[in-house]
Amino acid sequence: MEDIIEEALDYGKEMNAQYVEIRLQKGSITSINIKDRNVQKTSIGLDVGGSIRVLYNGAWGIVSITNITKEEVLKAVKEAIKIARGASNMVKMPVRLSEVKPVQDKVKAELVANPADVSGEEKISTLLTLSDGLLKFDNRIKSVEIDYADMYITQYYGNTDQTYVEQEKVYVWSRIVGSAKENEVFTSARHELGSTKGYIIWKEDPPGKIVEKMGKRLTSQLKAKPPKAGVWPAVLAPEVVGVFTHEAFGHLGEADLAFSGAVTLQKIGQKVASEHVTIIDDGTIPGAFGSFAYDDEGVPAQKTVLVKDGILVSFMYNREFAAKFEDFLRMRFPQLLEVFNTKPTGNARAENFRYEPIIRMRNTYIAPKDYTFEELLEDIKFGYYFKAFRGGQANLDGTFQVGIQEAYEIINGEIGNPVRNVSISGNTLETLMKVDAVGKDFELHSGRCGKGQLAYDGDGGPHIRDKKITVGGEA
Repeated sequence: MEDIIEEALDYGKEMNAQYVEIRLQKGSITSINIKDRNVQKTSIGLDVGGSIRVLYNGAWGIVSITNITKEEVLKAVKEAIKIARGASNMVKMPVRLSEVKPVQDKVKAELVANPADVSGEEKISTLLTLSDGLLKFDNRIKSVEIDYADMYITQYYGNTDQTYVEQEKVYVWSRIVGSAKENEVFTSARHELGSTKGYIIWKEDPPGKIVEKMGKRLTSQLKAKPPKAGVWPAVLAPEVVGVFTHEAFGHLGEADLAFSGAVTLQKIGQKVASEHVTIIDDGTIPGAFGSFAYDDEGVPAQKTVLVKDGILVSFMYNREFAAKFEDFLRMRFPQLLEVFNTKPTGNARAENFRYEPIIRMRNTYIAPKDYTFEELLEDIKFGYYFKAFRGGQANLDGTFQVGIQEAYEIINGEIGNPVRNVSISGNTLETLMKVDAVGKDFELHSGRCGKGQLAYDGDGGPHIRDKKITVGGEA
């Protein structure tokens, strides 16, 4: 692979391309779907191909291939240059790439257990045991659906800036969704888990433990009442903190979306949260679902502080948008170059060789502080404890909504009765400004994010307390 990449890069330079990068990939993928006690789908296959991206006169040209031979790669380089040359006639803002230090490295996956060493029968048996356990937990649990996937990928990357990286990546992931019914009341619960250490997800989160957690969540919510609509103080558990941080703030911190007009564009170097809040996106946490050694532009993964003690100090970048923001600040706010980061952060990620790298989160979280859980609760006369999320979305103007699948009243500093059909909403920055206490605990959860293409990532944090948060429910 290295010889093919080297020859293709030389060929691109001979054709006067400003920049050429080659991403080649070989991978094996297993996926299984279980519905109740039945196997609905299984697939095992190889995924092989490559992506060639060139910069010519300030314009990109991109071609993907599914046959990795020297002839096909060279042909793709020629075609990508042809595309870029044509596009360059219409480019109003030529692309510039931020400089990075070249690297040469070969990275092996650090596996505890290789998923390839586990038979398909054993994987299916574990999933069926989990599904059957949930259905037997309580006769009011009516359906269970489980998705499972594992991938073992080897990537080969090279560019004309003298970077060459070979990198193994392993992902093992599963999502369990259950529903329950009693009379006319429906409830649902979900649990997602993943690892980059291999086939260890069931050791870290045993099926029996998942059955107990999801079974209790489903059945307790059947007796729960709707919340009181209004603005209330609330304590958010790490799972909810994570999805709020990811959905409500994280996307606003991706430089491409910020440059498209997100509310954060006007807040560079300014206060966007209370002084209790530090938000980090980190690709270096061992075993975390959003961790890797190098991104898909060959930039080393790193720990990036986005918000420090309430101040917005960096966005997440690829090389193109790091350069754009450096130019933007130099022209508009040169004084901010000393306090706001505009260097590539290692956030360029592509779902696979069929896609170009775009800016994606890795492991995004609020940093812990020093409050105990009991201290977070004690000053709340009436409010809510949000323990687990259902889903979330946010807009570039900073508005967000997050669905909650498990929640409880807080009465005089104590956890009270469960409530159901809860959602929280509001303005991201206003909500972050009202965070008045941050816990000392910490959890990181695995998930998947869609942004035109799929990415595996992590999110989390400690418990936090928010003085005022808008709760949807009955008036």
